[in-house]
Formats: sequence, structure tokens, C-alpha cells
Amino acid sequence: MQLHFIDVLIILVYLAATIFIGSFLSKRASNNMGSYFLGGNKLPWYMLGLSNASGMFDISGTMWLVTLAFLYGLKSIWIPWLWPVFNQIFLMVFLSAWLRRSNVTTGAQWIETRFGKGGGSTLSHTIVVAFALIGGLGFLAYGFIGLGKFMEIFIPWEYVNQFLQLDLPLEYVPHLYGIVFTMFAVFYTLLGGMTSIVWADVLQYTIMTIASIAIGIIAFMAVGSHSLVVPDGWMSPFFGSSLDIDWTGIITEVNSKIAEDGYSLFSAMFMMMVFKGVLVSFAGPAPNYDMQKILATKSPSEAAKMSGFVSAILMPVRYLMIAGFAALGIIFYQELDLNVAGVLDFEQILPSTINQFVPTGLLGMLLAGLLAAFMSTFSGTLNAAQAYVTNDIYLKYINPTASKNKLRTTNYLIGAIVVIVSIYLGIQAKNVNQVVQLLVSALWGGYTAANVLKWYWWRFNAHGYFYGMLSGIIISAIPMVSPEVLAYLFPDFAPDIRILYYFPVILIGSLIGCFVATYLTPPTDEQTLKDFYRTVKPWGFWKPIHELVVKDYPEFAKNNNFKRDAFNIFIGILWQTSLVALPMYLVFHEFIATFVTLLIAVILSFVLKKTWYDRLHEYDV
Repeated sequence: MQLHFIDVLIILVYLAATIFIGSFLSKRASNNMGSYFLGGNKLPWYMLGLSNASGMFDISGTMWLVTLAFLYGLKSIWIPWLWPVFNQIFLMVFLSAWLRRSNVTTGAQWIETRFGKGGGSTLSHTIVVAFALIGGLGFLAYGFIGLGKFMEIFIPWEYVNQFLQLDLPLEYVPHLYGIVFTMFAVFYTLLGGMTSIVWADVLQYTIMTIASIAIGIIAFMAVGSHSLVVPDGWMSPFFGSSLDIDWTGIITEVNSKIAEDGYSLFSAMFMMMVFKGVLVSFAGPAPNYDMQKILATKSPSEAAKMSGFVSAILMPVRYLMIAGFAALGIIFYQELDLNVAGVLDFEQILPSTINQFVPTGLLGMLLAGLLAAFMSTFSGTLNAAQAYVTNDIYLKYINPTASKNKLRTTNYLIGAIVVIVSIYLGIQAKNVNQVVQLLVSALWGGYTAANVLKWYWWRFNAHGYFYGMLSGIIISAIPMVSPEVLAYLFPDFAPDIRILYYFPVILIGSLIGCFVATYLTPPTDEQTLKDFYRTVKPWGFWKPIHELVVKDYPEFAKNNNFKRDAFNIFIGILWQTSLVALPMYLVFHEFIATFVTLLIAVILSFVLKKTWYDRLHEYDV
């Protein structure tokens, strides 16, 4: 299917709207760096929540989730815990408020509030900046080339080139498409900063919501007029020690994909996902666009509300689309073209279904929405990368007294350089997805232990932070250098899932680095610890510092909310999961399960209102 004039017009109107937003808000963003990177801390929490949700609605992730829903049905709701998706609940319950109390611009600046100044703090600051930039460049490169490949399906190069007459090798067509659409995101991001990003994201979320509802309705009608033939257990989220989904006689080739994914031993994988996910969630947000949105809120209570709002508005809308495409893919499987270079690729379910069944007008809306999802992720990541280079390198080490005009010019230049480097990486990398996955695995492996300890243990110092992250990154990078290590350690698991079971090895190595370096070096300056504890008010192992603070401030009240926070995390994860399952049951015509899930979601929402929302005013004290 080629795009109709109406579809093209919808996409062009959307792109024009992003240019208008960037131009209109450029003056407001130029006031100062706080206005540029954090919107001057004047943006409403619900708009930041919409923006954050829009940034998580990416093309590549949606394609993967559609594939999971197609293969595993309701059991697919657990697999994104690999990320883990429930980290938003930890942020909502307490970590967003803790982070916002620090009143910094970036995660690297936060290091000084926790560890003070000195050699160890400089090392820690450096490794956080490196973490942010490497991760940011990797995601920008991945998104850039992924967008180009996706759009190539709907905008055939033969059609475009009859107007351009370019002698361009076909292998570089996705790169050209990626560059063209990336430039729109670059324009409004560089000019308008965080305020521009948020307003563009609100537009993008609106488009995605309309598209998701439309796809959900189309699929709902299709399921009503066709039988949804699926294996036993596909409609149930519950599982035993094994996955036990057999597509034999229905779509037999799916069985090979399930075996390749390595999810068959589901209980073991689930326990490891929970173990890893809880630790990663306790570590807090990585230095990316998620952290920047938290820091941009007006107050700690609004930071918490923003993080909770993300789950409420993202999960039902996104999974309405995911369930819709999965249902259409099953019903009309024989009509889909899932072959890429002669190989069956189930990740083509999303683009192939769009190509086959989405009508004119809605196709333009859907493509504009998916394009918007890319631009939202790209712009947020670019803004975060700019913030780290400008605040944590340029202002800290190169020109601390730069004027407003000098900063604005420098910031534009930094943004342009970051984009050029990411595009270069996207063009040069033969397999961007593999490179990014390895980078992210190595980076996240080193991130977890040190960033858990920094919140909850007073004795943990800057040297422990640096060497803990460094040792974790080195250990987690071993599979990059010697892939056979994972096969040797975990021969009974599928290749794609082995890295999950390698996590305890990374964790132990990183913890050793954390503890050895911490105890071989002096504690953090006492005044720094007291200021941090009194401002951020964490719970955990802070007794010696608490006693010192109480001497100076007898009225200071200790944070005794650990049990309440733990309860709210448990309820919040169940609540978030019910919001994922609800639209899937509805699209699949499981009406009794829909009603029960809706009832559970309402009850859990009421509980959270009493135990979390009604207590948010305490976060600002």
C-alpha cells in the first residue's frame, strides 16, 4: 500500500506543527539554562507525564510488544519486566520525590549533593557523564536508523526518487529517511528546549491515543466477526514452571520462534526478572530523559504524581494498540508478508498489518503517531545529552562564567554535534540493534549496585560509587569481547536470554568493587552527608547521620515510611499490570475477564488514593 494524498497531508501537518512549536517557544527557552533544560520548573506535572509517556511509546518497542502479544497472548504482559516497566512504580512511590528534592539540573550534578567535592566525586561525576552520553548516543543512533527502516515500508524509494533523481545505493535509503525526519525533532528540540519538547509530546500523545483507539476498534470488530484461534493457555496470564503454549496445527512455525526466544522455562525467568527488576528499580532512574522530566517538575509531590500518571495514561492506550495489532495478525496471518530476505520475521507483524488493513486517513494518522513516538524519544534523549555536556562539561570545566548568549550558542552547537555523531554511528554500524543492546547491557550491569547503595547507605562514598560502576561495567562487557562465555556458563538457555542469568555475576562483581573501594577510602564529608540526608530525607541505613542532624535540628523528623512505601510498591505493580491486561481482554472479547480486571484496577486505584495520593503533601515538607 502506498500513502494516499490524505495520509501524506496528515503527516505534513504534524511536521509543520512541530516546527511551529519550536519557533514559538524559542524565546521562552532562551531565558537561562534552567528554562532550556527544565522548562524553568514551571511545567504542570500532568503535561510532563504526558511527555514522558509519549517518549516511552517508541516504534521499536511497540513492534517488539506486538510480536510478544501475538506469540504469548496474555502471558506477554510479564515479559516487559525485563526492562523493567514497573520501575515507574518505584519512582511514583518515593524515588521521584527524593530526586526532585535535590534541586539539580542533571544526574551528574546530583553526585555533588551526595558525595561532595574531591577526587572521588570527580571520578563519579565523570563516569555518570560518560554513562549518559554513551547511552544517549547509542539510543539516538538506534532510533535514527530504526525510524528510517520503518518509514521505508510506507514511502517506497522508487516513488520518492522519481522527484529527487538521486544515485543512492538502496542500503542507504533508510539512513536518508532517518536524517530527514530526525531534522524536524532536532529543530524544535534545539530551539525550544524542554518546554518545546513537552508541548510537542502532548501533540504526539494525542495523535497516538487517537490511532490506538482506532486500531483497537478495528481489531475488536474483527474479533467479533472472526474466530480468534489460539493455543490453550494463550488467553491466561497465569503460568507454571513451563510456558506450555503449543501452536501446532494453528500457526506451527510460531513454535520455532518461542524456542528461539528462550522463554519456555517461564517460572525461572520470571523469578530472575523480578530479582533484577527490583534492584534496578531501587537504583532509581538512569541519567536520561526520564530523569530530566522528574527534575523539571515544580515540587517533589508533583514529581511523584508525574511518575504515577505515566503508567495510568501509557499502559491502557499503548496496549489497546498492541492487542489490536496482535489480534489482526492472528486473524489475517495468511495475508501478511512476514518474510525479510527470505527469512520469516515475526517482528514484521506490526508494519505488515498496518500495510494490509489500516485504511486511508487512519494510515496517515498512525504513521504520524509512530513518527511522533520516535521524535519524542529522540528529542528527550537529545535534550538530556545536551544538559550533560553543557552543565557537566562546558560550565564545570571549560567556561564557568559563560554569558547567556554564549551559553545559548554553545548549547546549539553541542546539540548539533551530538546529532551528527549519532547519525554517523547509525550509518557506520552494521547492526545497530546488537550494538545498542550490548552497550545497554554493559552500562546497566555496572549501574545497578552502585546506584542502589547511594540512596540507602550512609557510609557508601564517591570512590565506592566509581569503582563499583567501573567493575560492573567491565564484568558485564566480558560477553561483548567473548560471547562464548555466556554459552559456557548457561548452556541450557537460549542465546537471547542468557544475559539475564548473567546479571547476578555482574551484581556480585560490582558489589565487591563498591565495598572494597568504600572501606579503603575515608567516608564522605560529614557536612555533605548531613545536608543530603536533611534535604532528600531517604530511609535506609542512615542512623549515624540522623543522630548528627537531630543534634543540629531537633525538630527534624525521620522518614519512617519504608513499610508504607513497600506496600504501595506492591499495590502499584498490581495496579499497573491490571492496566496492561485490561485492554487486551477487551480487544480479545474476554468480557468476564475484562470486568474482573476493571474491578481490580478500580479497587487498587482506591487503595493507592488512600495510601499514596492523599499523603503526597508530606513529600514537600
